[in-house]
Amino acid sequence: MQVKTFDLQPATCDYSYGIAFSLPHAWRNYLILNRRRNVSCRKVWHSAWALARRYSHGRGERLVLFSRHNFDFDFGDFDDCVESYLSLSTKIKLKTSDFDYHLPESSIAQTPVEPRDSSRLLVLNRSSGEIEHRFFRDVKLFLRPNDLLILNQTRVIPARIFAKKESGGKAELLLLRKRDDLAWEALVGGKGLRVGKLVFVEFENKKIQVEILEILEGSERLIKFSEPIEPYFPKIGNIPLPPYIHEKLSNPERYQTVFAKETGSAAAPTAGLHFTSQLLDEIKNMGVKIGYVTLHVGLDTFAPVHEENPEEHKIHSEWCQLTQETADLINETKQNGGRVIAVGTTSVRTLESAGQLTTDDRRQTAVYGQRHTVSAFSGPTTLYILPGYQFKVVDAMITNFHLPKSTLIMLVSAFAGREKILKTYETAIKEGYRFYSFGDAMLIL
Repeated sequence: MQVKTFDLQPATCDYSYGIAFSLPHAWRNYLILNRRRNVSCRKVWHSAWALARRYSHGRGERLVLFSRHNFDFDFGDFDDCVESYLSLSTKIKLKTSDFDYHLPESSIAQTPVEPRDSSRLLVLNRSSGEIEHRFFRDVKLFLRPNDLLILNQTRVIPARIFAKKESGGKAELLLLRKRDDLAWEALVGGKGLRVGKLVFVEFENKKIQVEILEILEGSERLIKFSEPIEPYFPKIGNIPLPPYIHEKLSNPERYQTVFAKETGSAAAPTAGLHFTSQLLDEIKNMGVKIGYVTLHVGLDTFAPVHEENPEEHKIHSEWCQLTQETADLINETKQNGGRVIAVGTTSVRTLESAGQLTTDDRRQTAVYGQRHTVSAFSGPTTLYILPGYQFKVVDAMITNFHLPKSTLIMLVSAFAGREKILKTYETAIKEGYRFYSFGDAMLIL
């Protein structure tokens, strides 16, 4: 039995099945068993069992059995189909440093390009590793009738507010999450902003009081306005750009998608910034369906993972919603053999959060099923996607280039393979792609 070492992720298989055995941390190889129809499922099962018994069990390690086609542990052989394969894979214990890379500062986009769809598009084929260099307007060349494009329709709130302390000193509020009509979780800037302290938002002839109710984590506070603040956003609010963007944005709408509708985000779902209304119309005319989800993006999305073991990182919670209308589109697309293409990691997180809760009509979809039905979902999600995660809904994704050691680069690594992503990023840097929020995009197929 030959063991080969290379990068294969569960996402390269169409369907994944069952956790089988434990393996020690040191075992980091992948075993591929090529098989034709005359190799029975029982032989493969016994081979896997024999391999697993050669190693002592290690905490948190597991051996997983995958199949590209319909395979059931309980019911005999594969279905009749062309040559297939099984892969036996360890769950590798990766470090946060394994998701690091060097990015020249000159590669960080400071301003958006015009028009939106003139940004560049790197197309990565997960199976072959092949890369194509395109412009974003060419994305429609890779879409097919019966595909479903999922867009996050959240809208960024002008959440950066300047205030004054009782002493007259400067203070700054960055609203993160709304608790009720008056209370917000916020980042505060300014010394001495402890519980009970007051700051004031002044504009024209109006003065709104803000009280510090509770100290949360770091510089986060629970604050309470003396009256609802949202009606005054147009006069006092500023769009909170990411910390790596230093240029002033002349048109605030350029940090909103053309389909933004549901107000609530502290940051834009940046993969959606590349679409124009005309491009979306052209995509619809091709027979591609478009569905919408909502996930309100928090500023934690920009935070790097500081823990050495990424599994120890506490993922931030974000509110999301998948309506019944979108769920029906997903189910119809899956049944008709189309692909669900998520635009942005926020759409991925929403879709997979709904997929985690779903079972099909016969058995657990996460273990056995081929048809992944999705139901409507609304509420907070803390889904943390790391390499080894088995995607249940998403077949392809459009995404920007992400920060080193972030949960987002870990998510795309789970989808396409860590080594493949890092190699692709290296190519993108050499080819002059622009990174981060106002940067270029990837299409991962």
